[in-house]
Amino acid sequence: MKLFRSRRFDASHRHRQIYSAYEIAYSAVDLLAAVLFIVGSFLFLDDETVTAGTWLFVIGSVFFAARPAVRLARELHLAGLGDEETGNSSNNQSPEQESATRS
Repeated sequence: MKLFRSRRFDASHRHRQIYSAYEIAYSAVDLLAAVLFIVGSFLFLDDETVTAGTWLFVIGSVFFAARPAVRLARELHLAGLGDEETGNSSNNQSPEQESATRS
C-alpha cells in the first residue's frame, strides 16, 4: 500500500467524494488554527487578556498539529478503498465513459 499517490483521489467517484470531504476538513482545521492565532495575538496586546491569548495559541497549535493527521487519515482511507471501488474501470474511465463503452 503506497501512500500519497498523486492520482489515487481520481480513481473513482467514491475516491473523489472522500478526497473532497477530507479537503474540506483540512481547510476548516487550517482556518480555525489561523483565526485562533490571530485572535490570540490581539489578546496579547492587553495585560489582562494574556492568559486567554496563551490558551488560544495552545488550541491553535493543536489545530496546526491536526493538519497532517487529517492528510494521513485521508491517504489511509483512500488506500483502504484500493481498486475494488473502481470495479471494471481499471483503466481509470469516468462513469460516463464506462456506460458508453458498455452500450
